[in-house]
This record gives sequence, C-alpha cells and structure tokens, in this order.
Amino acid sequence: MAVTATAAACPGAVRGQAAVPPSARAITDYLETLRRPEGGYAWGDQELPHLTPTFHAIGAYRALSLAPPRREALAAWVRANHPRELKKLEQERRIFDWQQIQALAWLGADLTEYRPKVAALTQPLAYLKQYERNGYPVMQSELGAVLSHALLGLPLAGIEGAFGSYIDVRRRANGSFNNTPAADGGDGHVMNTLWALQAARALGREIAQKDELIAWLRACQLPGGGFTYQPQPMFGGVDDIAYTRAALRALQLLGATPANREACIAQIHSLAKADGGFADRAGWLSNAGATWCALDALDALGALDSIATVKRRAPRPRATLPADLKIFSAQIESHGQGSPAEAVELARALKIDLWGAKNAKPAWAARVRAIAAERKVPVTFFTADEEYGTWVHIPGLGTYSHTSDLVAPGDTDIGPPLGTRAANSPAVTWPDFRTRRLAPLHQGRGRLIWQFGENEELVRMFLDDSFERGGFSAISTYHFGNPDFMNTEPFLNRWRGRIPFIGLQDAHGPEPWWFADQTTGFRTLFLATEPSWDGWLNALKNNWTVAVRRDVWTNGRTWMHAGSDEVADFVRARESAWRWWDNPAIARPMVSLEALRPGDEFEAGRPERGVALRVRCAWENTPQGLLKAPLSELVSLTVDGAVVTPTLLEKKRSNGLRDEHAHFFALPESSRGPHTATATVRILATGANVSRPIEFST
Repeated sequence: MAVTATAAACPGAVRGQAAVPPSARAITDYLETLRRPEGGYAWGDQELPHLTPTFHAIGAYRALSLAPPRREALAAWVRANHPRELKKLEQERRIFDWQQIQALAWLGADLTEYRPKVAALTQPLAYLKQYERNGYPVMQSELGAVLSHALLGLPLAGIEGAFGSYIDVRRRANGSFNNTPAADGGDGHVMNTLWALQAARALGREIAQKDELIAWLRACQLPGGGFTYQPQPMFGGVDDIAYTRAALRALQLLGATPANREACIAQIHSLAKADGGFADRAGWLSNAGATWCALDALDALGALDSIATVKRRAPRPRATLPADLKIFSAQIESHGQGSPAEAVELARALKIDLWGAKNAKPAWAARVRAIAAERKVPVTFFTADEEYGTWVHIPGLGTYSHTSDLVAPGDTDIGPPLGTRAANSPAVTWPDFRTRRLAPLHQGRGRLIWQFGENEELVRMFLDDSFERGGFSAISTYHFGNPDFMNTEPFLNRWRGRIPFIGLQDAHGPEPWWFADQTTGFRTLFLATEPSWDGWLNALKNNWTVAVRRDVWTNGRTWMHAGSDEVADFVRARESAWRWWDNPAIARPMVSLEALRPGDEFEAGRPERGVALRVRCAWENTPQGLLKAPLSELVSLTVDGAVVTPTLLEKKRSNGLRDEHAHFFALPESSRGPHTATATVRILATGANVSRPIEFST
C-alpha cells in the first residue's frame, strides 16, 4: 500500500532499475528539470529546492518503481533541509517531519536520528488561538506524527490513547473525518479522512461506519471522473488531483473502488502536460505534487501501466506581453503611522510608485498625500488594511483569523470591517463574508489579499472558490515575519498562474524609518502602462505581478514569485529599471533630516513651539521595528552653513535593542525666515560620507 506510512503497510525504499521504461521517460525527464544543484527538487519556477516538492518527486519515482538519480546526495539534502532551516517556525509543523522521514524511508536511508524527536510527540499539539479561535490542531500535521511513529517502528501504545481519542471525536456519522470535533458540525473532508484512516490503521483501531464511509467517498466523485472534497461542498467544490488521490487511497484502505473507475482514469490522464508532468486541474501548470498524486492515484486504481497510453496535450503557446508595458513598484501594507514625511522620503528613494498604508488614520493619510504633493514625490498612497478581529467560521474546519486583508483606493467607500479587536468579536460564515465584506469592497474598487493559513484543506477551499468566482485576488509570499510563506505553506504553489503572487509588508513598529530593512528588502513589481490604480487592478487581473525579495534572508540571491514565465522573463530582462541593490538610483537612504513644527501631530519629537530639526541615521532593524545595529553615524549637522550641536535622544531596552535613536536641534525662536540645513553621516560599511540637505522656514 503506497504512502500509508503505517507499520503494517509501510512503503519500502525505491528500487533501482537499469533503464527507465519508455512509458515513464517523459515523467522522469520532467522531474529532473526540477532537480537543483543543491541536491533537492524545486517548484518549476524556483531556483531553490524545497522539502515538499522533493518529497513529491521521490514519491513519483517510487510509484514508477525507479530510484532517483544521485540517491545518496538526495538523501543528504533531505536530511539537512527541513523548512525550519530557513527560519524557525512559529509552531511545529509535524507534516514536514513526516515528509522528511517518509522521503528518507523511500530512499532506504538510515532513520535512527529521528527516533528521539518523534518519540517525544505523544499527543496532538493545539494550534495557536490567535489564528484558530478554538485552538483545534491542524489534522494533517498532527496525524503526521502518528505516521512518523509507525515509519520509525516506535511503540504506538504510548500515543494510542491521546491520538486515538483525537481521531474518534472527529469522525462524522457517515464515517468521514474533518479538522474539528464532529459535535461542532460540518461534514468530513476527503483529505482529512485519508489522514485519519491511515493513522487509525497505524494505531490498530477499527474503522467504524465502513459501509457509510465507502458510500460517502464514492459520492465525492464528480461527473467528469475526478473527486472533490465532500459530496455536497459548501464552496470551492472543484475536482482536484489531491482530492482524487485521497479518495482513491481511502477507498483502497476500505477494500473498495470508485463508482466510475474508467472515468477516473481518463480524468487523471487529462491532467498530463506536454512537459511530462501532471497538473492539479485541467489546464493548470505542472508541478511535482500533482505529478506524484496522479501516479499514486493511478497506482491505487491498479492502472499505473495506463501511463503508456497517456496522450499529452501540445504545449501552451508562449504568451506575448503588450509592448507598451512598464515595470512599477508597490508596497502592500507598508506603514500607515509614524512620520508621514519619512514615509514620503522612503518612497522617493526606493522608487515606490504605490504605497499601501496599513490601517492608517484618515488624518495620517491626508497628511502623507499632502507632503508627497508638496515635495513632488510621484507616489500614490492607498488603503491597505489588515482588518483585525475578523473571524470566518467554516463548519468542520474551524474559525480562523487573518481572512480580511485588503487594498483599495484611498478615496472610495469600501464598507466597514466585520470584526473588532474585542475578544468576543463574532465570527461570520464565508457566504456572509462574501455578501457583507467582499461585495462592498469590490464596489469601491478594492481587492482582497490572502495573507496566511497553515490548514491546507481550509486554504484550498478559500482559494479555489476565489479562482472560480472571485474572492481573494492575490496570494502573499514574502512577509515581514516569514521570509517566504511558500516555505511554510508550500501548497500555495498550486495556484501559480491562476492567482497572482504579491509581497506583503504587514508593517510593524511605530515608525516607517525603523522598518526600512523590510521596506527595502522586498516588494511587489507589476506591469502596467502607468502606475495608477487602474494599472494595478489590470495587473492583478492579468497576473502581471512579481514578488521580489533580496535581503539578509536571501543571502545575496534574488528570490522571485511570478504568475508566469513570460512575466518573470520580462522583469528579469529589465532588472536595471527596478533593481535596488548596488544601484545608487534606487537605494535606501542613510539619513533622514526633517524640520518639525508643533502642528506636525504624527512626527515624534515635534516641539511645543518654534522649529526643531530631527536627524535619524540608518540602523539595522528587527521585523518589529526595533533598532539593532547602526548602519551610519552622524558626522555633522549644519544650519545656514554653521555647524551646530544637536542633542541625542536614545531609548534603550534591557536586551540591547532600541526604540529610538535621533538627534534634535531646536532653532532659536528669534530666527525668522528661510533656512537651510544639512545632515552629513558616515556609512559604517564603506566609510563614505553622504549628506541630506533641506530648506525650511521659521
């Protein structure tokens, strides 16, 4: 039994073969296009390999009874590249532990080192309540721990009680399973049902309501032959190869077959692509995950030899982009508080065309626009809010936050948020959210952004429904607190080419100047004829966006997520127009100099009367907007050509971080009229001096 990871039916190592049979050659050739020099496999558009597509590629080879090339190097890469190696995960994701262990087991590698860690996973781990209101564990992740115990041959008696009861309370009357206890309502989900069946088998538990469950699984098959996630889907009820594979493996565990086997085989064949891979859905792009699911599904049907009869469709003609497109830059959920003047100067220096101000007060938004107009900085500030306190309840899956991040023009009515920051803010259903929040947002020419979600089954429903009938218009990748959501939520890759990818600043900290590491390090590029709101909406509609990151997290490499190869190539070919590293024309400023007055309500350190100069040097910052280490230091401050001595205001924390580090100089009240001032700083990395001059009046 392939990929059950149970003690009774644990897949063995992949088997070597002298030659690849002709029926498998196109598939293995495709898989090797995903192999990277580091040793692992990647998503098709990515330079860096990742554990999840590597797991899928190894699984695909195993389904074909073939050993991947360079097996020892591949095993070494798998062993060293859990997603936590990029950044420590906020909470354990046991699904990645299972993928790592299962991949190594398929490769016939030694698993001894994983036994102590997995042996300590003795009960389900509650999910963080700031993301799921009830703390319900994510089912696939937690049951991955059970399957890992079985793979490693660890005793199951010590975990049977905790995990067995966890599974039992999630069984619906029809025998299916889902993420929440059955008492909370909602039908099962085909993927969670397979996870529960595999784990129950590993624990030696009987399968209840077997006949009802077989009927339920068969009812998930759609007329086209593929399967969706439940017989009467709430929303997002599309056929998908992951659902088809889960249903077929679950039926096989129950000793049953689908109602229409031949239609299912034909539907799987229809997902074969000209490049040799398989897609999640007809017409979508190939990827390693869909390829493994397709092969494993055919294996479950006893129809793997049918790949010899697959007729692969001709490749899609390469799209030609309009000749008049240009590349513009947007920051989404960048700062909407703190110094409006410094936000404008950052936009000027970094060539930000559209600046999404996160949760900005109307007065702040008005002030920042006025400063941009006064200083003739060509940046448009728009609304980019995270609507805290919005909870969406999906029966069977849970009640989740981080469901209402939006962008909109700054001058339209988009309706009120549905939640509040109160602890008891009521939850809404997805249909209610669509009616009460999404409809007015679209009427105001706004769009919804998907930020974050680790429950794959839930995210699939949201995003598939959005693709089918509108909803989330873009998917976040790079983020202030996570170098790349594609690293921790790799299943997001399946929507490449269908829903645009963007970078989400999600600005934190009180001042835009002290968040400049993030504002500099990643952004969203979009293709348009002009940097207008209409241009931005058209880019989203056509999938003409590219999320780009290059900072300390990327170690000198340029990371990109683009909706198509054509758009990625267009952007790469014109790098000089947007490149911000090693480019004096688009560079992070090393000094800020502002003249502050009593009426500047959003400026820290504004005087009670008269005018005060404030100098801030550049510092390395934490993602929360705290100061870590200086990048430049003040050399001199001159006023009207004379050197003056400012006063340093520094706010230190006990851990060595700082909230503030600024130099202030108050001008004498008698100094009426126009003035000039210049702040000169030394860049610590190079020793070079740079200056910032301003003109102002008192």
